[in-house]
Amino acid sequence: MLALIALILAFCSCSQEQEVNTAALDVQTIGGYVQKGPFLNGTSITFSELSEEFVPTGKNFSTQINDNKGSFELLNLTLVSPYVELEANGFYYNEVKNENSAAQLTLYALSDLTDKSSLNVNVLTHLERNRVKHLIANGLSFSEAKSQSQREILSLFEIDKQNVANSELLDITKQGDDNAILLAVSVILQGHLSISELSELLANISTDIREDGLLNNPALGSMLINNAKYLNLENIRQHLENRYEALEMDVSIPDFEGYVNAFIENTDFVLTRHIEYPAAGQHGLNILDREKTQYAAGDYSMKAVLPEGTNLKVKISGDNWVYPAMQNNTGWDYSEWNATEKSRLFTSVKTGEIDFEIRFQYKENSGASQGDTINPPSGNTDLNKVNLFVYENGTPEPTWTKEITITP
Repeated sequence: MLALIALILAFCSCSQEQEVNTAALDVQTIGGYVQKGPFLNGTSITFSELSEEFVPTGKNFSTQINDNKGSFELLNLTLVSPYVELEANGFYYNEVKNENSAAQLTLYALSDLTDKSSLNVNVLTHLERNRVKHLIANGLSFSEAKSQSQREILSLFEIDKQNVANSELLDITKQGDDNAILLAVSVILQGHLSISELSELLANISTDIREDGLLNNPALGSMLINNAKYLNLENIRQHLENRYEALEMDVSIPDFEGYVNAFIENTDFVLTRHIEYPAAGQHGLNILDREKTQYAAGDYSMKAVLPEGTNLKVKISGDNWVYPAMQNNTGWDYSEWNATEKSRLFTSVKTGEIDFEIRFQYKENSGASQGDTINPPSGNTDLNKVNLFVYENGTPEPTWTKEITITP
């Protein structure tokens, strides 16, 4: 009988302890920022309570962003579990293109609200979500799963830094290496992608890393290095500073550039997006075809296909080439004639296909410009040679060169 009473008392004690463990968690205020660049006014925010097994309890709370700073706030939440999932869906400021997104983007975050009054939603919280849930389902605690998934994601970007703050605590408007990491990853993912392309990339990476924490699809890795390679980091910093200044926010953009450059230099992902030089254009064979070095006198194209974010300069040096004066919408601009070098510098002014008509002349001796062509005469030189100096993406030295021989 005494043993039965003791068992009952023990059961009651356990029940009381369980009640304490599942007692209501009163959160007076919880807020933060949704950032890719900052999300815009009207973005919807949904808080969903999760059980200790990370199953939705059915308790949801909703709010929205009421400014263009990306900030949100919820008041007086009563929860049974400290675990929550946030979903943010809305338009955002694209720091690469310096414009608001043309479509809405959805980002998620998981967090433990114990001792928290703020949390943020960003690309790191989004990427780690599926991996965290998988690790928890396989026995890890929430904190262990968060730490492991964050390390794995950062390693994709060649970042090996200890004790990085939880992703939901990072903020692209504040100084510090951890915040710089967030901004670096954010701009690499964005690149020059459309919103649908970015959304697909985020989803595909999340799916790929879910089970083993590794990015096994080489095409996804190539997208990351393709994005990073053609970013203008100086412009991105200026865009963000101007944006936040217009919002009357006193911010200090962290030093993200070093992390982007380190990724470009150290990654094993293969760059697959290059400036292309087709064999021919609308005016004939392409003088930028790197395989061809001999051309007969006549009309030719100077054609390139530039991925978004790239740029190109071509210096043509020699006496036996001219170009028709009236050419419109070619995608090229050109300098004055350099009499010392006997050259002109052509500069791309748009991306995509750019094409310009060039005319080669076979000459026995020097002569004046002919017809509707432009190039002043010069002194005696090797009249049957033309030299090309090609500068890709702002390189101070030529990326490649080519000597062309002109035949009758």
